[in-house]
Amino acid sequence: MGGVILETKFHVLAVDDSIVDRKLIERLLKTSSYQVTVVDSGVKALEFLGLLDDENGSIDSTAQNHHQVQVNLIITDYSMPGITGYDLLRKIKESTSLKNIPVVIMSSEDVPSRINSCLETGAEEFFLKPVQQSDVNKLRPHLLRGMA
Repeated sequence: MGGVILETKFHVLAVDDSIVDRKLIERLLKTSSYQVTVVDSGVKALEFLGLLDDENGSIDSTAQNHHQVQVNLIITDYSMPGITGYDLLRKIKESTSLKNIPVVIMSSEDVPSRINSCLETGAEEFFLKPVQQSDVNKLRPHLLRGMA
């Protein structure tokens, strides 16, 4: 049977401390037929990805997240308490098992230096909030490239 890859839903991990923004991005992603997991902090995202060592809460960049669901893309808010979206991006790009997952940063603040530092660190896109359907449409090429 040929079309198996087309039936596979892309799994997107959405990270935002604002419930309003979480609901919006979740709805936009589901409208685009993505499977969505939503968490409200950078710490929960790291736990979900298997990067947080439960014993002492430290970051384990060598963690092989075999027990976790396959994530095809991470979209995260920039400004969050504790671990920011930028910190999350850095930890993902430093991880041997996760560094190839595309990361997209969202922010309500248009700060060029911040946008540049995220893109230089490895973010695929930087979306200004509120995120629109046209922004979500830009995700597909990154997902397809990640599957190759």
